[in-house]
Amino acid sequence: MREMVQGVYAKYKIPAWIAGAAVVLAFPWIFASDTVLSIAASTLIFMILASALNVTNGYIGLFNIGSAGFFCLGAYTTALLSTRVGLGFFTCFFISAAFTAFVGALIAIPTSRFSGFYFSIVTMGFSEIVRLIMLNWVSLTKGSNGIHSIPRPALFGLTIKSMRQYYYLVLIILAITLFCIHRIIHSRVGRAWLSIRENPDAASSLGVKITTYKSLNFMVMGFFMGIGGSLMAYYYRYIAPEMFQIDNGHTVLAMVILGGMGSLPGPLIGAVILNLAMELFRFASEFRMIAYAIMVVAMMWLRPQGIIGATNTVMVSEKSSGRKKTGQRRPSEHDIAGE
Repeated sequence: MREMVQGVYAKYKIPAWIAGAAVVLAFPWIFASDTVLSIAASTLIFMILASALNVTNGYIGLFNIGSAGFFCLGAYTTALLSTRVGLGFFTCFFISAAFTAFVGALIAIPTSRFSGFYFSIVTMGFSEIVRLIMLNWVSLTKGSNGIHSIPRPALFGLTIKSMRQYYYLVLIILAITLFCIHRIIHSRVGRAWLSIRENPDAASSLGVKITTYKSLNFMVMGFFMGIGGSLMAYYYRYIAPEMFQIDNGHTVLAMVILGGMGSLPGPLIGAVILNLAMELFRFASEFRMIAYAIMVVAMMWLRPQGIIGATNTVMVSEKSSGRKKTGQRRPSEHDIAGE
């Protein structure tokens, strides 16, 4: 069954991406309601966040459960720069992404020797520390009152006012995000990440600098998390610490697990499914974490790699090299590290 699903996806991958692109481009004209477009724009933001988390959880094998802390930094950086300094959209956007990437590198360097449960605990602690800082640094963040009146994004003199315009803005940024992640994963850096995920000791013996590549991975993840957080600030035009609790990070994690770690379209599908579930069962929102837990446990039991998750992502470059996918091959030093 698993091989059949992957075979069907591999055969119809390009038509599926084209059909999906056509649907999302036409969506605002098919459903013109601001409520529907608001849900769609929120889903696109979560697609960016889930794709960013997948960079770490799916491609290098580190289990990050503290993603809320990263997009919290991106959101607050944008909110503070736009409301207190008066910077424009592009400036706030890139500074937020760069700052979150920098913090990601700072977290990765001392934790590069951690893995598994220990690494997860560190990321969870980081997420809670960031939230508590935003809650208690009242002079800067206004504490529990949050930051209000975040200005609308403006591009080339055009202020984004309608939800349709914001939908297309987030859609363009999502497309750029997916393109960048795809290119990175299919590069020497991506192959090094996959080798670390499959066997860190073997990767190290072939010349892969584990600490360097883990730090680079966290920087890339943090960069795209910062992008998602920045868009979230512009979307809500208000942010507060309670929006970045650990369970919000668990929501993004559930999207990645449900859709499939180590797969580019997996987190996108997971984001769509969970956002639709949240809206359909909003009347029972207090039970959503229980529902997420049941869905994740069921998925891990029935299909551990997710709906379309890859079971052999270390083979990402075999298609281009003309190798037949009959089993795993041992990567050479040149393939992994390029040294």
